[in-house]
Amino acid sequence: MSTLPVIAAVDGSDDSLRALDWALDTARRRQAPLRVVHVRQYAAWMQADVLVAGPPVAEEDPVLGQVRAHLAAVPEQPDTEYVALEGAPGAVLSELGATAQLLVLGSRGRGGFASLILGSNGMAAARDAECPVVVVPRPGREVHEGAPAAPGPRVVVGLQVDSSDEAVLGFAFAEAARREARLQVVAAYPSPVQIWTAAPAQIVPPPVDDRAVENETRALVEGFLAPHTARYPDVAAEPYVAPGDAAGHLVAASKDADLVVVGRHRRRLLAPARLLGSVTQAVLLHAASPVAVVPPSPPEE
Repeated sequence: MSTLPVIAAVDGSDDSLRALDWALDTARRRQAPLRVVHVRQYAAWMQADVLVAGPPVAEEDPVLGQVRAHLAAVPEQPDTEYVALEGAPGAVLSELGATAQLLVLGSRGRGGFASLILGSNGMAAARDAECPVVVVPRPGREVHEGAPAAPGPRVVVGLQVDSSDEAVLGFAFAEAARREARLQVVAAYPSPVQIWTAAPAQIVPPPVDDRAVENETRALVEGFLAPHTARYPDVAAEPYVAPGDAAGHLVAASKDADLVVVGRHRRRLLAPARLLGSVTQAVLLHAASPVAVVPPSPPEE
């Protein structure tokens, strides 16, 4: 069992308190310590009339005091540490990912613009942290109806059959096992496939059988799932293969789900910066359930 903590980032907002409750429950499930972190945006040393003797003290941080009061009546708390830091929250939280098994944030904080659905700190952490990052949305997000889902706990994972990552599937199966939940595996394929012809601005569908593409996609999905279902025999994995937009299917599947798991893009030679990818960004912005963004597996030597 990993001794690394589950980190909950707080800033006193209702969104961060919801993320804290989610992190507390997850720390219990993982039998892990909980680290509550408040990063103050503006360091005191930036103020010309303030003489700073040292780093902020957690016991004197009003936000952490609010969190202590929030957790005071919670029974069976894991070992909990309170940490006050100063700096740019997006950068500091991303760095903390190197010392955590999970980083949990609310979808919006006190800073930024009220019109934004996802704060810049959450986006930066999801893009840059070395550990998986969970973003907990505000309640009440409306999504379109997706595929019918049986009642009960459910974890959703997005699977790219053309670039599957074992880290994403492994995380999703482990979370489903911890929650005694079914695992809904969403894989989308383009339909109809279109190609350009020699005629200017003319697109025609190629002679491809959609049913054959669906069957091939399903076979690839089952192949990727096989080693994980052997490792987690108690997790019922349910492939959902459908044409169209992967982000749309994942957002629809997020309704009443416990968690949606997506991956982060690998670094590429011509694009060495870390990227979230358009599907991951869309899911973070619109999903009704918490979203876990899993960094890619380290490249093989």
